[in-house]
Amino acid sequence: MIIPKLHYLSQGNSPQEHVNNIQKACTSGIELVQLNLTDVSEKRVSKIAHEVREITAHFQTRLLIRNDYKLAIDCKADGVHMDETGSYDTTKRKQLFSWQMIGGTANTIQECESFIANEIDYIRLGPFRTTLTTETKSAAVGLNGYTAIIDALHTETPLMGFGGITIVDVSDIITTGISGLAISEEITRNFDSIKTFNQLLNASATAEQRHTFE
Repeated sequence: MIIPKLHYLSQGNSPQEHVNNIQKACTSGIELVQLNLTDVSEKRVSKIAHEVREITAHFQTRLLIRNDYKLAIDCKADGVHMDETGSYDTTKRKQLFSWQMIGGTANTIQECESFIANEIDYIRLGPFRTTLTTETKSAAVGLNGYTAIIDALHTETPLMGFGGITIVDVSDIITTGISGLAISEEITRNFDSIKTFNQLLNASATAEQRHTFE
């Protein structure tokens, strides 16, 4: 399964603003979005998820649902993202369609190893740095943490950086071996930044490939 290198984690002051921002991200060329609603009723999240699925399907953009397997199945999203290692095991895979992906958030090498043992499709490793809006209460991983964890894991499972990442961070982050990025604030501030992020991430893959074959 090929995991897009750039994920947009939706933001907004209301459910409708999340929808509007996902529409803008799709229009700007994002390949994968995660519906990131919190503190909203289950019924409301379901309604928004089905609305967002129509938008993402139109743009051929992949959609992830946060934590809710049943909703991901019901709206035929492209997968589900789990916030905690303890909430995922191999039995969860059987609940989904064969083509749906599962991702998870990790902060330590032990959490990464737990996800990898359970054959997860990708891991979001972070936060890169803590911010006022960073949802996780975990400590910042930083460049040194990324390098140390990736070197220790020796895994083919894609590891995505997240948490307070801006465009100026990308060049340094990709040198650690990070596969891609999950971005919220920077993209919400400027949806045109999607093109720049994509260029930086794709350029990194090309440079890495050249270096490998020299």
